[in-house]
Amino acid sequence: MAYASEGQPPTVEIIGHRGSPREDRENTIASFRRAFADGADAVELDVHATRDGAIVVHHDAATNSRPGDSGTVAVIAESTLDAIQSIAVGSGGTGGTERIPTLEAVLETVPRDSTVYVEVKAPRIEAEVVAVIRASGRACAVHSFDHRVARRVHDIAPEIPVGVLQTSYPVDPLRAMYDAGARDLWQQWELLDEALVRLVHGDARRIIAWTVNSPDVARRLLEWGVDGICTDIPGTMRALVGDLAGGSRLP
Repeated sequence: MAYASEGQPPTVEIIGHRGSPREDRENTIASFRRAFADGADAVELDVHATRDGAIVVHHDAATNSRPGDSGTVAVIAESTLDAIQSIAVGSGGTGGTERIPTLEAVLETVPRDSTVYVEVKAPRIEAEVVAVIRASGRACAVHSFDHRVARRVHDIAPEIPVGVLQTSYPVDPLRAMYDAGARDLWQQWELLDEALVRLVHGDARRIIAWTVNSPDVARRLLEWGVDGICTDIPGTMRALVGDLAGGSRLP
């Protein structure tokens, strides 16, 4: 495990997966604020585009119909921003009613020294996502399960780092990164080992493990030297990193 210097925490990025979803509704302003308050270095979120071209932060292609939601279920790509934001998506941990935010609003809210990892969930919205990121002036990176999305973002905006998501362990793990121009490999933690970390680092690229909610798993990943841990419990993972660096906090 690498340390920045003696007595400092391991040099790993704690990334709040859709914010801090066990405390506040995922992919909401409240959830992102909670993640940073709990010690996250970065957050990861999902984006779609509305019919009128707004980039909104939500996981599914349609608004959810979960306990606490109001309004009918709407397909995001077929709906206007006003219609989408008329739907309440439950209450945050502080008791407030949450709405589906725009990417622009999230980037205006997060700390200036933080990073936002944007997962593009919808096809053919790369240019619009890049425009929002560029206008914000914030540190962002883009990733996707559709590696063509990462390639297109890289071609449109080479200054924005891109990543590829994988739920497999290919014979040539770097091939997908080369093809997409990717800096980051987002690897499902169950299909990650020390050899893969060494391979990615040997090519001067980064590896982020997702979605890690077990302290025991996180300890092993830290020993292997992963660059980022994407987690639903950023506060617990931040405490774990502090404990491993010699602090008194325990997960």
